[in-house]
Amino acid sequence: MNPNRTASNGAPVTVTLLGTGDAFASFGRSQSGYLIDAPGGRILIEAGPGLMPALKTNGVAPDSFDLLLISHLHGDHFAGLPFLILDYMWETPRKKVLTVAGPAKLEERTWLLMRTMFPHFELDKIKHKLKFVVLEPGSSTRLGKFKVRAIRSPHTKPEISLSLRIDGGGKSIVFSGDSGWNDELVELSAGADLFLCECTYYESTQLTFHLNYPLLAANRDKFKVRRMVLTHLGREVLSRADEIALEMGYDGMKIEI
Repeated sequence: MNPNRTASNGAPVTVTLLGTGDAFASFGRSQSGYLIDAPGGRILIEAGPGLMPALKTNGVAPDSFDLLLISHLHGDHFAGLPFLILDYMWETPRKKVLTVAGPAKLEERTWLLMRTMFPHFELDKIKHKLKFVVLEPGSSTRLGKFKVRAIRSPHTKPEISLSLRIDGGGKSIVFSGDSGWNDELVELSAGADLFLCECTYYESTQLTFHLNYPLLAANRDKFKVRRMVLTHLGREVLSRADEIALEMGYDGMKIEI
């Protein structure tokens, strides 16, 4: 039996794709955001710039999750955080602490971004409602009722980008984050119920800091997962949608596992 495999019984887990676009919001898609509803709680993965419209379009209360995971510090993955914090300050005051977990420097960069965008706000009134946790590559961290395992993805240097595996509620979900090819990602995803895998390029195979469709299609059998859904879709992929044999996600898509 694969030691990474979790039981797939019990109550269903639902994943809502809030944003499946790349950094350029190709074809009008929202940038990165994913919501997990599981028996152990609700998790938000990524906070792209369009986070607040995506949450409210999908009827998701901004204070309804107590764990937010960020894969890396590019704007299309975390630049929505100031607007979420702004909402907590003025519209939807948080009653419980939000745990925000991600790579090193996430806390520092979040408050720097917040001060840049809203320089006159008294941030001390909200800071106590956010607890930042550093996810170290190669580590597993217990966050509430979920176990989060992180590996380093070959996307950014010297800053760290992460691929994440979330285990909880009897299910496993793996999120590639932004990543070039990485054999460790194959191991991380082994036995997962759902693998959300970025697929930015089609022709630009020379750009190895993102995954491309020909590479994924040729190596699909290496990923021993129950279901694989492509996301972080770029212009090259979306313009060839009729040639894509692997399942592609879309904004607002709901996946039950």
